[in-house]
Amino acid sequence: MKKTALALVFIAILTVSCKEETKEKIDDAADAVKTEVKEKIDTTAAKMEAHVDTLKVKTGEALEKGAEKLNEAAEEIKK
Repeated sequence: MKKTALALVFIAILTVSCKEETKEKIDDAADAVKTEVKEKIDTTAAKMEAHVDTLKVKTGEALEKGAEKLNEAAEEIKK
């Protein structure tokens, strides 16, 4: 009887111990995922900023060319 009771106590201790280890592993995995997601967000934000800056430059150049063409057309009309 004592052996059975001790075996049950031992199994209970192992179960609790395994739960703690599993919880720690889950917490570690969750932290790793959080870190990776933050890095991906930062990388994506930096890429977006670069693309937006490029788009601004290209739009500015296109507007300048359009303004030049309008000025040329206005000069031809004046003549």
